[in-house]
Amino acid sequence: MANNFIFNNYKKQDISGEITCSAPSNIALVKYWGKEDVQIPKNTSISFTLNNCKTITKLSFSKKESSEEFEFDVFLEGEKKDDFKPKIETFFKRVKEYVPFVSDYKFVIDTSNTFPHSSGIASSASGMATLSLCLMNLERKLNHSISETYFTNKTSFLSRLGSGSACRSLEGPLVIWGEHENISDSSNLYGVSFKRKLHVNFKNYQDTILLIDKGEKQVSSTVGHGLMHNHPFAKERFSQANQNIDLISDVLENGDLDKFVEIVESEALTLHAMMMTSMPYFILMKPNTLEVINKVWNFRKENNSKLCFTLDAGANVHLLYPSNEKTEVLDFIKKELSVYCQNNEFIVDELGMGGQTL
Repeated sequence: MANNFIFNNYKKQDISGEITCSAPSNIALVKYWGKEDVQIPKNTSISFTLNNCKTITKLSFSKKESSEEFEFDVFLEGEKKDDFKPKIETFFKRVKEYVPFVSDYKFVIDTSNTFPHSSGIASSASGMATLSLCLMNLERKLNHSISETYFTNKTSFLSRLGSGSACRSLEGPLVIWGEHENISDSSNLYGVSFKRKLHVNFKNYQDTILLIDKGEKQVSSTVGHGLMHNHPFAKERFSQANQNIDLISDVLENGDLDKFVEIVESEALTLHAMMMTSMPYFILMKPNTLEVINKVWNFRKENNSKLCFTLDAGANVHLLYPSNEKTEVLDFIKKELSVYCQNNEFIVDELGMGGQTL
């Protein structure tokens, strides 16, 4: 199937120009944790596409002068970032078979985030999705015949080779990644949009991100994924995640918010349980993460709220809640939760529609 994305009959053209694209981050409801080479998930996942937390990238391309395999410079908000180059070079090596022109042009990659750099929000998903979107726009200049479906699927396919979860940032408001027996178009190679009708309860659903810890994680996600290979609970975890895909798919269509809360919070805690029971074991939550979780549970009970939390592979807390609770929840965050955030920082976001060419 991956062979379908090879750029056949490619011929170099001496063109130059620039392409600007954006893509958001996403937050998984059912988590993926554990993968095979290269970037193939061990279980299906589904995520909310965010709206405001985006990466914007301008890709400039021109005739290549050097004999090096890849020639490119990287800038973050105008500052040259040579420390970003190894990851992008690895990405170019992985995608060269599918977009051979990456070795034929000199690139300047100028990127910025709408969320604060080093905020503790992983930018790899939005960053790789945006770069892949730029590359596919360049491919479209070189091959005018590609269809919109092919364009979207291949962009997601390329994104996955840079960062697994990046393949879920190209569409919205919900994206599924990983083959699932009850989802006919699902794939391990790219993300697909959630096709069932989304209940009105989830319209404009809110995500406020509490920045508990903005430091670098002591264990990378790549290492964490690798520890699932010999994990004693891996098989049951992968089965549980695939079952939860069925459950949450029904919930997203029928609007059962209580069940939504149950599945999402269980998934978040299970993700971290896998980290705490791997060998070697590790903990990415911080004391303030637990303080927030307990405060959320108390608030929900006392106010009959549908507020819930989820976690990525880190200490920060995503608070998910219906739009009709926005005023009350934000007041709660400002008065009771912001004190647990580094520099009292939090980011208000909501469901979005994915990447775009600017």
